[in-house]
Parts: sequence; structure tokens; C-alpha cells
Amino acid sequence: MLSIVRACAVVGLDGCIIDVETDFNPRAGIPSFSLVGLPGSAVRESRERVRAAIRNSGLQFPNKSYVVNLSPADLPKHGPAYDLAIAVGVLAATDQVPEGALKEAIFLGELSLDGSVRHVKGVMPMANVARDEGFKTLYVPACDAPEAGLVDDIDIIPLESLGKLVEHVYGLNPVAPLVRSMPAGESDSLPEGQMDFADIRGQEHLKRALEVAAAGNHNLLMKGPPGAGKSLCAHALPGILPPLTRVEALEATRIYSVADMLQSEEPLLRHRPFRAPHHTISQAGLVGGGPVPRPGEISLAHRGVLFLDELPEYGQRMLEVLRQPIEERRVTISRASGSLTFPANFQLLAAMNPCPCGHFGDMARNCSCSATQVQRYQNRISGPMLDRIDMHVDVPRVEYDKLMTMEPGESTREIRARVIAARERQAERFSEHPGLFANADMGPGEVQEMCRLNDEARQILDASVRQMRLGARALHRVLKLGRTIADLAASDIVAVEHVAEALQYRQSGQFSATGR
Repeated sequence: MLSIVRACAVVGLDGCIIDVETDFNPRAGIPSFSLVGLPGSAVRESRERVRAAIRNSGLQFPNKSYVVNLSPADLPKHGPAYDLAIAVGVLAATDQVPEGALKEAIFLGELSLDGSVRHVKGVMPMANVARDEGFKTLYVPACDAPEAGLVDDIDIIPLESLGKLVEHVYGLNPVAPLVRSMPAGESDSLPEGQMDFADIRGQEHLKRALEVAAAGNHNLLMKGPPGAGKSLCAHALPGILPPLTRVEALEATRIYSVADMLQSEEPLLRHRPFRAPHHTISQAGLVGGGPVPRPGEISLAHRGVLFLDELPEYGQRMLEVLRQPIEERRVTISRASGSLTFPANFQLLAAMNPCPCGHFGDMARNCSCSATQVQRYQNRISGPMLDRIDMHVDVPRVEYDKLMTMEPGESTREIRARVIAARERQAERFSEHPGLFANADMGPGEVQEMCRLNDEARQILDASVRQMRLGARALHRVLKLGRTIADLAASDIVAVEHVAEALQYRQSGQFSATGR
């Protein structure tokens, strides 16, 4: 007897429908259970899980011959998500569930030996492809039902156990489909433990730079001595970022679903990601990869912030790998079996000391490094990499009087309101340009169309380009930065003061190992 049940695989960030074909031969003399179709080790082990789950659920597992084919056979299958579909295929082939229950349905879940259905990763992209392929019902573990419920126009049946599934399809104890509820929006209050800008003394120039960076999703590099407040301000940045739009939240949630990093209680991401990997991270951990390619930190920071503290410590080879994702907003992982593309539209926030001891240029302490050591340390970050960073900010040591002042600075809430207003202006401007969310996303065509300068601004830009010898990429980044500064000022035209501030962030990124 032959039965066909549908499951789903995840390839990159996309789902792929899998036909689970089960052939049961009751006349076979030697009992066997064969799995074909490029099953991985976890899939091959499903034979024992399925056998025990069926028996411990009070159902029959005839000790005969079974052949289970996972089609398409040329697609490698990994993980335990096929357990439930294989078990249902065996039950259907042995006439223990009705054939009608299998039509227009997808079955996902790992089985415990007692028959309970356990969590699997990647449920959201699998629910997406099930809906897009016209399936009406998706059976998932109960703990994964809220995540699957983020996808509309498909019935989600939450399952506690294999036995409950059999009772449901026979109508003995029907399981109610998931009732979707609208996820709560992002809270106006700061996340627990979040630093408020009002509590950070001094560094007004850096706070302004972070505001501009947040308003346009620009990359920013902070350079200064240890203890100047670079990391403190960096960890305060998420508080002024604009809330995720519905489209952005679903994009980021899909990545976290594949990476198995979602909370079952709140599957939809409510805050922009903030990823801060240590400099000992591997290249695969940073950009993605592995035997079964999975998203790296730059994809987990999609629509959020990637913070690289102690930037030169990551190594030049590691940093050079970031050049293409920064420019193209995606990363491609190539293997002999094919290529996978993950989104990587992140805002790079980096911090570094000016030299190995950290005190080059520090007015309070003398630097113990030689000019050669300073130059070698700064040369760990290549010119092309620096050219891809929109803003360069020097962060000097905060004076004692400023540290001890009791007068609070501008609060995170006030800064965030200006950032949100600037993003709203950008959203209105990009309404006819799908795929653009912030000024940093603009290409050369959009820059020419939307970054209109008045005569005075054009004159200062012309003179600065010749004096600073800016290339085409740097020029476009200055224009996009000026457009963001103009948005913060609610100006339709990029004026001279906006261009001057944008150029200031380019100038402060110039390194020198002389004049100590």
C-alpha cells in the first residue's frame, strides 16, 4: 500500500515542499524500514522515533517492510522536522488514518518516543511556502503554533501528540485551529537594562552622530581612548532606533526562525536586532555558513545594528569579508552543491582605540606606542573598508567637570522622536520606490533624484571633493548623509549646513601616526 504525505524543508530562508511517500508491503518476509531521498543523520534516526511513537500512542506498527521516499530525492534533508509526516505516512499506509485527512495538509514536527510532538526550527518560512502552494492546513507542534500563525490564510492546527492528531482526523476529539491575535506593537518604554542618553555625561558630538546614524541607517566608526564612553553610547543606540515596520519585522523574524532563536511566547520580533559578537568569532559565525549553511551575525542584524567593538582585533581578513555585504545588503554563501543568499541590510556600528595602548592623541595620558606600531594597528582596517563607513567620529576623553555634573542631558525619548520624524519623511519620499527603507539604502539613481542641493551647498561640496579627493562612493555617502541631516531639520533641500556637517564626519575619519 502506498501513501503520500507532505512535509516541508528549509533551504536558506525559503521553504520547500517535500513529498513523503510511504510504501508498505505486508507480504514481506523480512521486516525492514528504509529511508531514501538523501536523508541526513537526524532524518535516518527518525525510523526508531517513529516506531516507538506509534506504539506508545496506542497505535499499531506492523513489523513488516516499509520504504519511505523523501521527494525531491536530490535535495538533502536535515533535521527532525519530518518525523510527524513519516509517522502519518506509516499510519495512512496501514489504514489507521483516513486518506482524506492527508489532502491539502502539511505535517511538521519532531516526535518523542512517547508520541508527543516537539518543537522544530524554521516553521515560519515553511508556513509561508505551504500557504503559497495552496495548502489549506498546517499541522505543527503546539509550541510553534504562534510562530506559524504569523502567516495568514492557512489554518494552523497545534498538536500536543500523535495520538491527538489521530483523534482529530477521525473527529473524536477535534483540535481547534489557532486563533490569531494581533501582536503587540513596540513599547515606548526602554527595554529592561537599556541606558538612557540623559544619563550619559558629555560626548554631545557623539550623541549627535548617533542620532544622525539612526535617522538614516548609516554606518558609524567611533575612535577614541579606553573609557571615553564608546561602548556605553553604542549600547544606548537601540533606544533611539525607529520601531520596526510590519514588513521589516517579518523579514527579521524569518531569519531568526531559521536560526532557531525565536521565543515561543512572542515569535514576532518587536525591537530592532542589536548584535554584538566578540572578536574571536569565526568567519562562518559572522557572515554565515557551515555544513548546512545558516545565517551569520550580519544576517541576524538585518534591519538592526551590528556592533563590532575593538574593530582592529577582528583581523583584516575577517573585516574584508564584510565589504561586499555592506555594499550589496546581502551575503551569498557558495558551496559545491549550490549557493544560498541571506539578507544582510544592517547598520554597522564599530568602535576602536587609536593604537595598541589606546592613548594615541589622548591629552591626559602619554602614548607608549611607536609611530610604526600606531600605523600598523590602524592599517588593520583597509582603506576600502573605511570608505564604506559613512561616519567617522573621534571620541575624546570626557572631562572631570562634565562627568560630575548633575544636569541631565537630552533624553532617549526626545532624540527618538526626531529620529522617527526623519524616518517618516523618508518613508513618504520612498513610497514609490519599493525596497527602500532609509537614506542609506539609496542607490546612485535615487541619490541624484532625492539629494537636491542649493547653490551654496553645491559650491562647498565641489571645493571639498577636490580638496579631500573623494571618490564616487564617498561622494554618494556624503550626499546621503546630508539628506539625512536635512530630514532631521525637516528641510526638503540639502543646504550648506547639512553638507558641512556631513563632510565633517568624513574628515574626522582620517588617521595619522604623526604629531603625537
